[in-house]
Amino acid sequence: MNGATPMNKRPIKLLIVDDSNIVRRRIERSQQFGGLELVGAAGNGVDALELFGKTDPDVVTMDLTMPRMDGIECIGRMVALKPEVRILVISALADKATAVEAMERGANGFLNKPFTDRQLNDAITDLMR
Repeated sequence: MNGATPMNKRPIKLLIVDDSNIVRRRIERSQQFGGLELVGAAGNGVDALELFGKTDPDVVTMDLTMPRMDGIECIGRMVALKPEVRILVISALADKATAVEAMERGANGFLNKPFTDRQLNDAITDLMR
């Protein structure tokens, strides 16, 4: 089939949510796997929810500390809209209570900042399984 994606295997849609432009670009650049399509990037939870509704992503990377709406609230709202969405929290907040709250709201994984490209790719790969 000369490398083409089978008709029933559509790309997995990725939405990146982080208030840091540097981190958003880093996540965009570090994707080392096929079958993932970047459908949007947002710098706060309000913009993320708007993009979420327009792009219907399968996977979301989510920062927790952001202006206008934090990641914890945004996770809850996204999961309410699409329960099967896979959310990877990427945060410098290493406090266990925050990670537990994110998981209780519907996040599926947690990655601490700073992270390596390999750690990010491994975490996203695990999420997509």
